[in-house]
Amino acid sequence: QVQLVESGGGLVQPGGSLRLSCTASGSIFVIYVMGWYRQAPGKQRELVAAVTSAGNTNYADSVKGRFTASRVNAKNTVYLQMNSLKPNDTAVYYCNAELRSPSDYSRKDYWGQGTQVTVSS
Repeated sequence: QVQLVESGGGLVQPGGSLRLSCTASGSIFVIYVMGWYRQAPGKQRELVAAVTSAGNTNYADSVKGRFTASRVNAKNTVYLQMNSLKPNDTAVYYCNAELRSPSDYSRKDYWGQGTQVTVSS
């Protein structure tokens, strides 16, 4: 069994910053990709940022230059530093990990419970 635990959400004013953290634990053999998705009310879940085990990153166009994703492989942890936050960044942010457990032959996706980020004055 694998668990992803997120932390760091909250309420922030426009232009402010927040840092999200997510740690994976449990039956893990290798984690290929860790990243962040978000879902605003009435909208589909969308990719925000993803980091491979080699440290390569991919960002949504809407957050490029403002958000930075990073990862500490030894801790199975991924971070999302969010700067210059805007009201339309308001959403529930979900951690995602694409990984393989020792008993599996294929990759599977796992999700955190989500953390609310609200950007408002």
